[in-house]
Amino acid sequence: MSEIPYLVRSAYREEWDDAMALAWKTFLQFEADVYTAEGIRNFEDFITDTTLHRMFVMGAYQMFVALDQKKIVGMITLRNGSHISLLFVDAQYHRQGIGRALIEHLREYLLSEAGVSRITVNAAPYGVAFYHKLGFHDLRPEEEKDGIRYTPMEFIL
Repeated sequence: MSEIPYLVRSAYREEWDDAMALAWKTFLQFEADVYTAEGIRNFEDFITDTTLHRMFVMGAYQMFVALDQKKIVGMITLRNGSHISLLFVDAQYHRQGIGRALIEHLREYLLSEAGVSRITVNAAPYGVAFYHKLGFHDLRPEEEKDGIRYTPMEFIL
């Protein structure tokens, strides 16, 4: 992996709100236009869910962030030990290797800490090509549930 000038590390508790604000802003910019009103509401409900936040605080929902100085410019979350739940990079930082660096950091974490052999993701339409480029493979064709469109994918570590 080539070096990027951004720090990637586990998120601190106090960074939750900023990371979720980044997810919401980026979702609205790049994904909301292909979702139904129901899907947009469900996505917002998901990222503002207090149970999800409590899981993060307890360590049951991991989040890693990419920082430019002290600013969060990317974030990735992991649920159920091996499923990418959210991955967003600030629009101003697209195509600078941040998404790839977040995936690589997650991969290293899973190999060293969790003994996991595969990563799964339900890729939003905007992210499908990105995941393919990194070696993820479709498990099934695109699906829609509760107004949210996604392609189930996996990556074997």
